[in-house]
Amino acid sequence: MAAEVAEQPVAAARTLQALTSLRPAIRDLADGRRHVLFAARGSSDNAAVYGRYLLETHAGVLGGLLSPSVATHYRVPLDLSDTVVVCVSQSGSTQEIVTTQAWARECGAATIAVTNVDGSPLAAEADLALVTRAGPELAVPATKTYLTQLVAMAVLGTALAPEPTVLDADLARVPAEVERLIADRVGVGAAVAALRDASHVVASGRGLMMGTALEAALKLEETCLRPVRGYSYADLRHGPISVITSGVVAVLVAAPDGPLVEPLVELAGDLAGRGAVVVGIGGDPRFAAACALHVPGPDLPEALAPLGAIVPAQLVVEGLARELGLDPDEPRGLAKVTATDPHS
Repeated sequence: MAAEVAEQPVAAARTLQALTSLRPAIRDLADGRRHVLFAARGSSDNAAVYGRYLLETHAGVLGGLLSPSVATHYRVPLDLSDTVVVCVSQSGSTQEIVTTQAWARECGAATIAVTNVDGSPLAAEADLALVTRAGPELAVPATKTYLTQLVAMAVLGTALAPEPTVLDADLARVPAEVERLIADRVGVGAAVAALRDASHVVASGRGLMMGTALEAALKLEETCLRPVRGYSYADLRHGPISVITSGVVAVLVAAPDGPLVEPLVELAGDLAGRGAVVVGIGGDPRFAAACALHVPGPDLPEALAPLGAIVPAQLVVEGLARELGLDPDEPRGLAKVTATDPHS
């Protein structure tokens, strides 16, 4: 896992180079279609959450998350003639997602596959395949494949924007920012120590950073075998915050700019007032000051911050797994390609 985290700057650069040229094909495929729906599971689903927010906030395109069970179990025929369905699977072989893509085409959708495996069933059967260039990923927890999926989402979100190239200068800085975060590791050790001693852990973010919070929670659960609840800021405020008390570590992720930094500063103070130890990832100086422990994030605008903000979380997770005497490469009971249903 550590080796594959270290490969991410190169993987991100290769993926940007490979996919940016596909923007015209993405625009042509989406021409005349008003909606984009994403189908995915696990880490790929968290990447899709970012894709949805980027489409809506940057490109002005209505996005949403598709429930694969509508295709695989209910088998409901829907009218998707005005929709692009984006199916996301690092292996391109998760049967549920392959089946969902076939169903979407039967329902009239244009289909885009996001996968790390060229020639996989998902890539071969899509109208357009965005094949990421992470290279083979041997550790079970998705790190470089997740980051390159985020790159694919950035390409998709910018391709459908009125000005597709407006973020290109910042996109070009992503590999260097990822490399800097891997090398610096500022605050990682202290965050590992806090999580090691926690009785309960919650993770939260909002908007474009929501997928990052969910991915951090997922990685802590599957790699460190700690139950972690991932919430949107709003959902945490709507009830679950009442159980926050001493012994809880709250992991908050924030972009360095944008309209949600201030609410997350306020949330950090509120959680600390309830007795939680707040570990902040990213954000601005005020956010860092509001957190008991802080791990710096990327110097990237909010629209692209998720491409860097996941890296500190990965470093913390890998370090915590080792601190707990666990093998981060092969978490208990998990495999690289997961069958959603036992018979599938």
